[in-house]
Amino acid sequence: MFTITKEVYFCYGHRLMNHAGKCRNLHGHSVKASIAIRHEQLNEQGMVCDFADIRDCVEGYIDQHLDHNFLLHKDDPIIPMLIENKERFLALDEHPTAEVLSKMLYQHLKKSGFNVAQVTLWETASAYASYSEN
Repeated sequence: MFTITKEVYFCYGHRLMNHAGKCRNLHGHSVKASIAIRHEQLNEQGMVCDFADIRDCVEGYIDQHLDHNFLLHKDDPIIPMLIENKERFLALDEHPTAEVLSKMLYQHLKKSGFNVAQVTLWETASAYASYSEN
């Protein structure tokens, strides 16, 4: 089994409304996402796939939905104020945790035809969450 990994970087703001600690407050993160793609055999070029294909797929999604965006739970009471002030945000059905974001990236890549093994998202230099279907 061959596995390749592509890292991408982006920034977002969020808050976790029901969190008991300081993450309930508005704050931001500069994150690294690590995307692992797996295949049993290499293609005709001797690759799992081209790193640029992974980058193009995921960076388009990140630019549209996540990068420099404010991620909130759909029930967050701050949403009307953001709408009123024409601020960019994304309302999610789930709380905008690193776990949820890694799952979102995984599902996008899988839907785009990649054989995704795992997506890991570093929220800080020492804390990360991963999503895989295994």
